[in-house]
Amino acid sequence: MPTKQELLQNPIQHIDIKQHDVVALVDAMQYMAFSSRDLHRAASIYERMLRDKECGVILCLAGSLISAGLKQIFVDLIRHNMVDAIVSTGANIVDQDFFEALGFKHWIANDLLKQGTEDAMLRELMIDRIYDTLIDEEELRICDETTEQIANSLDPRPYSSREFIRAMGAYLDEKARTPDKCGVDSIVYAAYQKDVPIFCPAFSDCSAGFGLVAHQHKRQDKPKVSLDSAKDFYEITQLKIANPTTGLLMIGGGVPKNFAQDIVVAAEILGVDAPMHKYAIQITVADVRDGALSSSTLKEASSWGKVDTVFEQMVYSEATLALPLITGYAYHKKACEGRQGKQWARLLEPVTA
Repeated sequence: MPTKQELLQNPIQHIDIKQHDVVALVDAMQYMAFSSRDLHRAASIYERMLRDKECGVILCLAGSLISAGLKQIFVDLIRHNMVDAIVSTGANIVDQDFFEALGFKHWIANDLLKQGTEDAMLRELMIDRIYDTLIDEEELRICDETTEQIANSLDPRPYSSREFIRAMGAYLDEKARTPDKCGVDSIVYAAYQKDVPIFCPAFSDCSAGFGLVAHQHKRQDKPKVSLDSAKDFYEITQLKIANPTTGLLMIGGGVPKNFAQDIVVAAEILGVDAPMHKYAIQITVADVRDGALSSSTLKEASSWGKVDTVFEQMVYSEATLALPLITGYAYHKKACEGRQGKQWARLLEPVTA
């Protein structure tokens, strides 16, 4: 049986769109067919979204994306004012991004592991598998414990996930887990610096959930930190009301997709006639035949009054293939040049660092 050290040798390396000018390649795809033509149109819509000075861009993340090597793309989108808010699964933000910010890595499953046949052995070694990627569970437990420490440091009251994730960014700053102090850059820290709010509507479904369970267990009947999902929904709806023109860049589907789309309807419930999302792109491999939310088309969302149909595009592709092309195209077309970030966190929390 291989050792843990033998299995955890080759780290996942995050692709850097700044280093690869894909404009000519993506432009050539418009003269092809099927997913290539769809991808070019999606890239053009994202470029248009960024050039629209009125548009606030909401990035939605579902699926195992950071572990797959896409973290640097999301960091760059934040740092170059190409996204104004993020809605994500908790795993992407905590188990994967914050985990790496703490100094840990994801690993490529090497030839010593027969994929899918050695999971009992991995369990003995305390290695968790994410498809063809590995993660050290002992390190992941440290991530759980860190979120508990953050919860313990906060005033005992209900928090939106945005507030808690901002506290995570402050923790990284305080503990010098930052790129200017020999640490690695991260989505959580970049968003903290750029006032980009991050929402995780199902935040307990990740390492943060384990940390909060431990926090609440130890507090018992004493006041404790909790998560307020309704506050999440109310906060992001306030952003839509304050900035009526919005665009969605959605990777995967699930809760982040529905949460971001629903803010149009929520604004109407509050008595505000908010326009549908003007732009929408979804990268997905979900099959439209299965009846799941992840596979429901953007045109279907229009029937609910959520997404306009002029600038919408579904791209049926796996995210590690499509996302670098779509975002790299907009970056190298200089669509973000001169664009000012909305700093939406300041609308929700006026006194910020």
